[in-house]
Amino acid sequence: MDRQAARGTLEQAPAPAATGAGAPRPAASPEPPPPGPLRRALRAVTPGPASDAGGAALYRRWWLPWLWMAPAVVGVTVFGLWPFINTVILSFTDAKPLGGTFNVVGLDNYTRMFGDDDFWLATRNSVLYAVIVVPLMVLLPLFLAVLVEKNLPGIGFFRSAFYTPVLASSVVVGLSWQWLLSDEGLVNTWLEKSHLIKDAIPFLSDSWLILLSAMGLTLWKGLGWYMIFYLAALGNVSKELHEAASVDGAGSWRRFWNITVPGVRQSMMLVGTLTGIGSLRVFTEIYMLGGSTGGPGGADRTLPFYIRDVGLDPLTGNAGYGAAVSVALFALTLGLTLLAQRLTKEDDGA
Repeated sequence: MDRQAARGTLEQAPAPAATGAGAPRPAASPEPPPPGPLRRALRAVTPGPASDAGGAALYRRWWLPWLWMAPAVVGVTVFGLWPFINTVILSFTDAKPLGGTFNVVGLDNYTRMFGDDDFWLATRNSVLYAVIVVPLMVLLPLFLAVLVEKNLPGIGFFRSAFYTPVLASSVVVGLSWQWLLSDEGLVNTWLEKSHLIKDAIPFLSDSWLILLSAMGLTLWKGLGWYMIFYLAALGNVSKELHEAASVDGAGSWRRFWNITVPGVRQSMMLVGTLTGIGSLRVFTEIYMLGGSTGGPGGADRTLPFYIRDVGLDPLTGNAGYGAAVSVALFALTLGLTLLAQRLTKEDDGA
């Protein structure tokens, strides 16, 4: 009985599918409808997976990359692209800071700007700020990074101490420097007690000293930040080159200029670019040390300070003129950035 039951089961089982040249072909699946014009345009921008792709890439929807990019695109458009376009449009009008009706004035704001002595004074202060601060900010953090790079006992304390000003608020730092540099402040008191000066140095009342003090504040607050940049770059400088140069009799200063500086040149260009952009946008330092007027008679106003005065004053401000000065500041910053990129390419070619 068992043999007969087994034989009946085998007879009832389906025959295996035929293979080879004589095997019947499966029925062709219906072709999908052609994509619409919008989908074809998006496919041209974000093509789908390659023909040899496998796994999840075959089932990825065409709109999925756009979904992931949407938050960033919306953020850049709302907070970056649209304000820039709106500023350019406003620069051709006489709009007021608080809104209301306005008229299109064409190039009148730019004509007024190029004939405005206060604009050129603010431009001079901003450019002078960058000319003095950028070289110092490129070199001083590098020297500092070389000093704290060595693994010595207690070096972590000094690294943290140098980085602490970066964590402090700009307003808090400005108030601290006000207390240090005032006529009765710590600096003047110490100099008088040491009989180095007879009268207090007018750090906060002389226009040139206010500007120089603001530069010192910027340097003091930024040293620790750019020191981190250089510490990361120094880790990629070959130690073997230093050892070989030392064996050949090269001193520490010569090794620094011939090995360390070329090894961190890209970081130096980056620091110079970032510092230059920040120097052209400086505002808080001048405001905290020079007051709301930007020094005596506004002599220390930088371009951002001048934009605030002429464009944002609710009573006498002209938002259109302030927008024109903002466009000029953008052009100046863009020119500095392009110059830095060109210098970087020339160094790479060399």
